[in-house]
Amino acid sequence: MQFRMLSVVLILLNCMEYIGSHNASRGRRHRRTNASVSQSCPKGCDRCSEYNGCLSCKPRLFFFLERNGMRQTGVCLSSCPSGYYGVRTPEMNKCTRCRADNCDTCFTKNFCTKCKPGFYLHKGRCFDICPEGFFPSNQTMECTTHVDCEVSAWNAWSSCTKRGKTCGFRRGSESRKREIVQFPSAHGKLCPKITESRKCIVQKKRCSIGEKDKVKIKRSRKEGNKEAKQGKQAKNRGKENKNNREGGRNEKTQNKKRRGQNKKLITTTVSTVH
Repeated sequence: MQFRMLSVVLILLNCMEYIGSHNASRGRRHRRTNASVSQSCPKGCDRCSEYNGCLSCKPRLFFFLERNGMRQTGVCLSSCPSGYYGVRTPEMNKCTRCRADNCDTCFTKNFCTKCKPGFYLHKGRCFDICPEGFFPSNQTMECTTHVDCEVSAWNAWSSCTKRGKTCGFRRGSESRKREIVQFPSAHGKLCPKITESRKCIVQKKRCSIGEKDKVKIKRSRKEGNKEAKQGKQAKNRGKENKNNREGGRNEKTQNKKRRGQNKKLITTTVSTVH
């Protein structure tokens, strides 16, 4: 009886030793597998899989599901992409989508800190047209109570010209301009001048035949207009002189008539007296 009991105990001990050695072998294989997987993970990943990418991230990095068609792959980022904000928890740091409309970056899901292009930030929200009493600032892309004028850099100086010509002179003038980028609000700083000119000196050169012809055409047109104006003025003076002469003749005729009438009146008076 004791021999049988001893045999059972020995069998049980052998079984337990076999199970322990088998579990230890499996643990060693599992650790080797994890080690190989960890070494092949993308940068920043703590754990990963071949199909799903990162499963968890190293400390201070954010876990983000990157969509590639119908597939989503986990990646670990130092900062969240546009439209997301970072949430840190003891379990995992992850990127969460902003819920505010037209938001590019946000502090919380409903408080925007930067808007998408074409929208202006105001109290954590994005507007294409600022609320009443506020003005859009193209510099900060925010709605503010007053906006100063903003202008672009000066353009290059124009060619040196004189009376519309670029030849046939030594001293001329050149100009440049700049554009208004932001118009001021009612109480904002007004815009500076956007055009200016200055004197310039160039090496005098003769005009080409084409430019000479243009100058001659302009000159002949001016002379023709001048002659036409003078002719019109002479014609008007002729009409005026003619009218004056006719008026003089009419006045002489009337004077003769008056003298004749006076003679008749005197003759009639004398006859009556006798």
